[in-house]
Amino acid sequence: MTESLSDNLDLPVLPGPWTARVPGYGDIDALVALRHLDELQGTGEAHIDPAGIESEVAGQASWTRRQLVAVGDDDVPRAWITVHDRAAGRALVWGYFDRDVHEIDSIARIFYAWAEETAIGMARLRGITETRLDESPFATDARQAGWLALAGYAKRRTWLHMNRPVTAADADLAPRAGVLVRPVEKHENGFPVASDLQTVHQMLEESFEDHFNSYRESFSEFVQRLREEPGHRWDHWWLAYVEPEDGGEPVAAGTVVCSVLSAPEGGVEGSYVEYIGVNRAARGRGVAKSLLATVIADAAQRGRDRVGLEVDADSPTSADQLYLGLGWVTDYATDSWFKDIAITD
Repeated sequence: MTESLSDNLDLPVLPGPWTARVPGYGDIDALVALRHLDELQGTGEAHIDPAGIESEVAGQASWTRRQLVAVGDDDVPRAWITVHDRAAGRALVWGYFDRDVHEIDSIARIFYAWAEETAIGMARLRGITETRLDESPFATDARQAGWLALAGYAKRRTWLHMNRPVTAADADLAPRAGVLVRPVEKHENGFPVASDLQTVHQMLEESFEDHFNSYRESFSEFVQRLREEPGHRWDHWWLAYVEPEDGGEPVAAGTVVCSVLSAPEGGVEGSYVEYIGVNRAARGRGVAKSLLATVIADAAQRGRDRVGLEVDADSPTSADQLYLGLGWVTDYATDSWFKDIAITD
C-alpha cells in the first residue's frame, strides 16, 4: 500500500465540504492558478513562474516547508498555506485564498492557527525558545490584513517592489572609479569557490546588522535557500572591493546576489536583485551604485529588459531614494506582518 503525503500528519478539520491535505505534484497547475489570482487581486497583473511553484511543492524548496491546501469535492485546491523554516527563530508564512469560496474566512482562520502550531514545532526541533512568524500580503489587501490581525499578527513594515527598464545602451555601464566589481570565482567545473561564497555571506550579514529585522542565517542555510530558486545562477553573484583610505590591498566592501526573472508570455527574461549589501565602513564610496551598474549592464548584455528588486520603504540607508535616482519605479507594495511567539513546554 502506498503511503499518502497526508499520512501521519495532524490535519485540521475544515468547515462544510472542505478538507485539508498536503499538496502534491498533481496540484501544481491549480496552485499556479491560485497564485495568479492572488497577484491579480493585489497588483492588477500577475507574472507567475510555474517552475518556482513546482520547487515549493515538489522540489528542493519543499524540503524546508510544511504546507496544506483546502479542497472541496472536486479535490482542486482553493486555499494554500505554507510555513517556511527560514532560519533559527524565523518562519515565513504564505497564505493564498480564493475569495469566492463562501467559507474562506473560516478556512483562513484555521489555516493560520495551523501555521502557528507548525512554526512552534519547527522551533522546538531547533531547540530554541522563541520564534517570529512573518507574512507579507499585498499592501492593498485589507481582507488578508484582517485575517492576520485576528491571528495576532501586527503590521511592522512596508516593502516597495520596483522595476527598472533595461535597454541595449545600458550594456556600457561600469563601476565607479576606485571600485572593483568582479563575479565570484569558479572552479573549472563551474562551481563557485567556497571562500568567495563565504565572503558574500559575511558581507550580507554585516550589512544588515542595523536593519530592524536582522537575524543570523547560517552559511549553509543561506546557500541552500538561494539554490532552491529556479532562477538561481552562480554567475549572478558579484563582490565589490575598494582600496583602504590608508592604502594597501583592496578589501571586500559589498556584494550583490541576483537571479533570473522568468519571461512573461511573449516577452524576455529579466534580472532580479535578491540581495545587495555594502559594508558600513565602505558606505558613501559609490559601492552600491557600482554593484547596481554591474547588474544592469549584465542584464543588457544578456538581452534582458528589466531589473527588479524590493526595498524597505523605511530603510535607514534611504535605499529607496537611491533606486529611484537610478531609474527604478515602484510597481506595488507589500506589508510585513509579524507575530512573536515564546516557546513554552
